[in-house]
Order: sequence, then C-alpha cells, then structure tokens
Amino acid sequence: MSSNEQPRGPIDSSRIPRYAGPATFARLPRLDEVGTTDVAVVGVPFDAGVSYRPGARFGGNAIREASRLLRPYNPAQDASPFALAQVADAGDIAANPFNINEAVETIEAAADDLLGTGARMMTLGGDHTIALPLLRAVSKKHGPVALLHFDAHLDTWDTYFGAEYTHGTPFRRAVEEGILDTEALSHVGIRGPLYGKQDLTDDEKLGFGIVTSADVYRRGADEVADQLRARIGDRPLYISIDIDCLDPAHAPGTGTPEAGGMTSRELLEILRGLSSCNLVSADVVEVAPAYDHAEITSVAASHTAYELTTIMSRQIAAARETGGAK
Repeated sequence: MSSNEQPRGPIDSSRIPRYAGPATFARLPRLDEVGTTDVAVVGVPFDAGVSYRPGARFGGNAIREASRLLRPYNPAQDASPFALAQVADAGDIAANPFNINEAVETIEAAADDLLGTGARMMTLGGDHTIALPLLRAVSKKHGPVALLHFDAHLDTWDTYFGAEYTHGTPFRRAVEEGILDTEALSHVGIRGPLYGKQDLTDDEKLGFGIVTSADVYRRGADEVADQLRARIGDRPLYISIDIDCLDPAHAPGTGTPEAGGMTSRELLEILRGLSSCNLVSADVVEVAPAYDHAEITSVAASHTAYELTTIMSRQIAAARETGGAK
C-alpha cells in the first residue's frame, strides 16, 4: 500500500450487524479483496502435533468468530490499527494432517510467500508445532530473531515418542537450527509440574529466561514488561502465545490446561507494555473450542491478536512517516 492510499477497514457494524456475514478476523476484508496487505492474519488449522487433547485445528475459525465484536479504535494503545495500515484476512494454510514433517514444510513455504510480499504475519493456530516453520520463515527475512514465548509449558523438550516435531518441541528445534537470537529469549507464564529438574537445566542451556505466572502475579504486568523490553532491546521480535498461558478460568478451551495461570488482563497489559518493541510477526495458538465455554477462550485469543496487530500497525505507520522500512 502506498503512502497516499487509505486502508480498507472492517465492515461497518452500524449498517450490517456483527453476527451477519462471513467471519473474517475483526470483519476485515479478505486478502483477495485488497490485493496486498501490511499485516496478514492467517489461520493454520493443524493439530497433529498435540500430546493430550486435540481440537486446536478449529482454533483459528473460533478466534475469527469471537473477533466479530472487536472495534476499530484501540483506546489502550490510542490507535486505530486498521486505519494505520492495511490488515487483511489471508485465509488458512492447509497442511497435511497425517504427516507432520510434510505439514511443517507446507506451513514454512506458505509463510515464505506471505512474508515475501512485505507483510507481517498474525497467525491463528493450530497447535504450537506451527511456531517452528513460522520462525524459519521469519528468520529468512530478519535473521535470528528475539522470541517471547507466552505459555504454561517450556516447549523445549527433545522428542515425544521419537517425534522431533510436536507442540512440545518447537523452540528446542529453533535454537538448534540457529534461527533464534539466544541473547533475547524468554518464556512468560510458565507453571505446573515438569518431568524433572533437568527440564529447567536444559532450557537454561538453550538460552531462555523464565518469567513464571507467579512472577507476574507478585511483580505486576508493568514490571514484567519492563524486564522483557530490556532483554529484547531493538532486535526483531517474534511473539508466540499459547493461550494456555492463561489460567483455565480465563482459557478453558485449550489442550493442556494448567492451574495457576495469568489472567487475560495481565496478558493484555504485558503486551501493551511491549508496544515499542520491533514486532515482526506473531502467533496465537492452542485454542481448542470444543472445551470452551461461552467463547471465553476465543474472546481472550481474539483480543490478544488485536493487541499484537495494533502494535504491528503502529510500527508500520511510524516507519512510513519516517521513510524507513515497514
């Protein structure tokens, strides 16, 4: 989109009720309706990498349905994200549900294509396996990236039943492949039992710092955001959010729930505190609507994606004003 073009925004809810029409993210136009976009919201309906409850393949569309109530102005960030940059729904990346290795390759190739247009990606999962191919694609464009990983679990285990690509292994693989900046890696929201203390030792060796959900509770969202910004600096940043970073009271619709998690308010406030970071792409994964109640999880996920999209749109608009790269 050139500097003198106005982005095409959501459908006007004062003329067409929110519950009417197809459910694109935030009722935004489809990618084929605008041609090019600055931020591509894309679904990956894949959950063949889960180790417990399946169903995240339906997460992307559940988030889209819940996003019908999102509005164009974000007061928390004092921004109208869909007016600052073109945001469009790019549909879904269809991946082989019976062959994880092939699926990982398909997702990476599709992400390469979207990023190759100059867009940033806001991906709706899907299980956390998809983070690896997305990070591969992002690193081709930006080099090794900083990572903030919001999750109840470390996701740095080695294998499950001999499988290298699962929803519990993506970030070990990413470190091994050299696509992450190991000076700027953090987990946020970690809690619950582990297989053994060695899990923490191995994770630390990979370069990760840990902010537990108890740390967020005791120290508060602002202090945690300050710490994370200091660790990230001005590096290109990828944020990956497993919705189970939230307590099951705030996100029951997920595959591996753990008690003692963050509130949705804490998650959103931490993300808002990262608005100055160079966010190049992000994902929200592990929404499994079959276990949800009254769309609690999907609503939390849609607002999470909205905050991330707002950060990217603000940065794209600022770069255009200064003549820099978006």
